[in-house]
Amino acid sequence: MKTYNVGYLIGSLARESINRKLANALFKLAPEQLKFKEIPFADLPLYSYDYDADFPQVGRDFKQAIEASDAILIVTPEYNRSIPGALKNALDWASRPWGKNSFAHIPSGVIGTSPGAIGTAVGQQHLRSILGFLNSPQMNSPEAYIQFKDGMINDAGEIADAGTAKFLTGYMKEFHEFIARVQTVLPRGA
Repeated sequence: MKTYNVGYLIGSLARESINRKLANALFKLAPEQLKFKEIPFADLPLYSYDYDADFPQVGRDFKQAIEASDAILIVTPEYNRSIPGALKNALDWASRPWGKNSFAHIPSGVIGTSPGAIGTAVGQQHLRSILGFLNSPQMNSPEAYIQFKDGMINDAGEIADAGTAKFLTGYMKEFHEFIARVQTVLPRGA
């Protein structure tokens, strides 16, 4: 079976981000055909169209990492019923300059965790509208709004609850199948 290189973005810049912990636990549950590589964005300056004529190297590197990926997985918290500002800034960099949108035709998945009862449901919906505008085919089902609770991830970095582990294993299997479908119908460079 074909191996897919999945670039991932962690929406939180916090070193101890629960979403980073979730991402690392997810990778352990993913099919072996998915290879994950983080695409960092903390060093991107605030986007302005003043950069469009001459993108800084950090912006070019960020765009190139997205374009080199077969798919993108975004693991993000919800801030004030939306996405973190740094993540929005990164998406703006990826979509610019006009006509050079790095997300176009790259399949994406969205997941996140929060201590709140509805997880990251509202923030994910906002993110999905942005990804839709960026012409990124999205895995819309299953949706995964994970409430982070103490003990959800054990000291080995694994999902401790069997029911949650089963659900997330299914989520990653569906993400793999989604990538394969999109790559079949919408091959890169076509």
